[in-house]
Amino acid sequence: MSNTPSNSKDEDEIPPPQRPPSPPLYTTFAARGVHPPTFSAFKPRDYRMSGSQGMTHVAWNCDGKKLAAVGVDKITRVWLPEKSMETRSASMFSGGHTDDVDYVSWNPTHPDLFCTSSQKDRRIVFWDARQTRHTQQCSLKVSPVQTSYSPDGRALLFASAGHQVFFLTFRKDEDDEKEQWKLWERDPSRPPLTGSTGMFNYVGDGIILTHHSEHTIRVMDYPSLAVRESPAAHVGGCVAVALDPRGRYLASGGYDSIVNMFDLNDWICARTITVCEHSINALSFSHDGEYLAIANAGNYIDICATETGIPLHRVPALAPSPTVAWHPSKYVIAYCGQTKIREGGPPPAAVISMFGLLE
Repeated sequence: MSNTPSNSKDEDEIPPPQRPPSPPLYTTFAARGVHPPTFSAFKPRDYRMSGSQGMTHVAWNCDGKKLAAVGVDKITRVWLPEKSMETRSASMFSGGHTDDVDYVSWNPTHPDLFCTSSQKDRRIVFWDARQTRHTQQCSLKVSPVQTSYSPDGRALLFASAGHQVFFLTFRKDEDDEKEQWKLWERDPSRPPLTGSTGMFNYVGDGIILTHHSEHTIRVMDYPSLAVRESPAAHVGGCVAVALDPRGRYLASGGYDSIVNMFDLNDWICARTITVCEHSINALSFSHDGEYLAIANAGNYIDICATETGIPLHRVPALAPSPTVAWHPSKYVIAYCGQTKIREGGPPPAAVISMFGLLE
């Protein structure tokens, strides 16, 4: 492992993509009786929205019937993709933010509840898709960048632009008439919790944190925040993580363009995926855990086999995507971005894309 400074140009050092060595036979699709979709038969469906800004985040709700996108303006758009993805068919949610919305997360326990965050107006806003007005606004002293619900939907982790991690909890204090989201006040004698991204585990008794300038991942108990594991992951910083729905693996991605697959039993890196030529932006497992989608700083999304790390398909994208999300029950990914200005070409546009079969 070389001690490459984090500010070096990783792109210059990345070798061309290579097919990994043949995996053990028992890990292959054939040996396990798995029939992968013919990804090469699918075509990306790209939906453009004119404007000078790009989409920054897309997310499916828990039943997969709704897809939300943010980033273009102060409005959150929610589509019913099985009916239409036309711009005018989206439900618009506005009035909660005074500036651009950056991130959206759906409550894992209810298909209509979601929250949005904005770095510029320093708010996290909670919504119910059955009504146009927000249900609660939380004004913060920091700029929230990324949010993640606990499995029971009653806690929300958020990472700030200053790379600190905080929590909101849904509770009722003595003076309250009803439950509402409130900042969880940590012990002031303890140092602040640092991290660039964070997520809960599937039980809700632990969190996983990454930091853009740290090469390790931190696995901590919740709510005690005692460090349980701290495996080394990436040279130059870890920027993305995803949990296998089967509970076998944690995937991590870094500025080094590498994806590591950690075995959750012993926290040892089971395999490394080196298919990407660019730094990793986001990771997402399919609902059955068999496939990993990798968004990166290049104009493509890679789909790889979880058990072998073998690349299965490279999805061409109109722009680098900051995010990628598998549908919760189907072989469909959603991603987004902004097209570049090209001389003599059309003006830049926000784009939201889907790849796979919704039917």
